Amino acid sequence: MYKCHNCGVGRTLSNFLKDQDSFLHDQYVMEKFKDGRTGKGTVTPNPKFNFSPPNFHRGDVNLEKISDLNTSHPAREYLEKRGIKDLEYFYYCPKFKAWTNEQKKTFDNCRQDSPRIIIPFRDKDGRLFGYQGRSLAPTAKMRYITIMLDEDKPKIFGQDRINDKEPVYIVEGPFDSTFIQNSVAMAGSDVDIRTYNWSNYIWIYDNEPRNREIVNRISRSVDRGDKVVIWPKHIQQKDINDMYLAGHDVQKVVESNVYHKLEANLRLNDWKKV
Repeated sequence: MYKCHNCGVGRTLSNFLKDQDSFLHDQYVMEKFKDGRTGKGTVTPNPKFNFSPPNFHRGDVNLEKISDLNTSHPAREYLEKRGIKDLEYFYYCPKFKAWTNEQKKTFDNCRQDSPRIIIPFRDKDGRLFGYQGRSLAPTAKMRYITIMLDEDKPKIFGQDRINDKEPVYIVEGPFDSTFIQNSVAMAGSDVDIRTYNWSNYIWIYDNEPRNREIVNRISRSVDRGDKVVIWPKHIQQKDINDMYLAGHDVQKVVESNVYHKLEANLRLNDWKKV
């Protein structure tokens, strides 16, 4: 428990972490989820596994592609309702925990196993080094679970889908990246993109001017001298997917609102509300 004796505000540890650092909160929930135990009085050990990371290749995902599913299948319906057209890139996994343990021992038990959409992480040569599982259950405690087959790789989706000689757009989520040309997605981690030697890259954060964490991340990008997208005020939707569904030409909006250095700072100060 967290309690401030000055103002009297109290929080569970989970809610405190969620308020302060969403990435750390996700890691905390993942540790509880691994053993299939949640709730008061539960203690989940942090398992240690000794194994060599597998060497995966493009054809090694032994799952059915979303594009091959029946049009009435819940996984396909979910992506199509979101307007996602790259169905051949994603997979359907009927039992996520069991399948994950076949790739890398992760879960101590497979209780309450459930289906998920698999979002593959591949390097520029197409080699699989990790993936995310997106739950189909609206009430799932963890909508996304990230599994890294190679812990040394950064959690970046879409490296095999870009031309790094062209401007590379960096968005917050893999599904959002399917609406922006030549884009990658940060899957829950801040990575030093400069190590990739991309000639030109632009950060696209969610449109949440009241979210202090996002405002701070944009500010840090601007301070590093990076280019950023600052959303115009007539855009009300939070993320790229919602903007697309609302009828916006997101590619055009993005390309028209890229800012750098002083102009980026001025636009950020006008946009933020915290």
